[in-house]
Amino acid sequence: MRFIKFLLIIVIILGVIGYGVYHYGIKFASDKVVDNISTELEQSGQMDEIKNTIERDPQLKSFMEEAKTADSSKLPFTTKEEATKVLIQKVGISELNNIRVKVQNGSMTKEQVIQEMEGKLTDEEMTALKVIVYKELYK
Repeated sequence: MRFIKFLLIIVIILGVIGYGVYHYGIKFASDKVVDNISTELEQSGQMDEIKNTIERDPQLKSFMEEAKTADSSKLPFTTKEEATKVLIQKVGISELNNIRVKVQNGSMTKEQVIQEMEGKLTDEEMTALKVIVYKELYK
């Protein structure tokens, strides 16, 4: 009986520790990803290139226009960090990296990326992402 109590306490403690590591690990990873990408885009000048690409492409422009009229109070998240956390939870770091590599190689189109994200995220989450990207690009 004593052994079972001891084992149960160990399992509960490990569960609490596991939850804490998972929760704070995702937060730490999302903060790190956001900081690295933001810094890299700003230092390399790619932010302006992205803006120009969106302005030239009517489909991307209309996609981003939805962000102007979205009601921010009804969105599931409003910061880059929260968005990254949701993306990591719903899509996964390895899948996001695979998408990035495929886009850089040209083996995945923007339509395929949008379809992939729409399949894994809700409409509200997609709108929240659009709003965050719009704010970042046009701040």
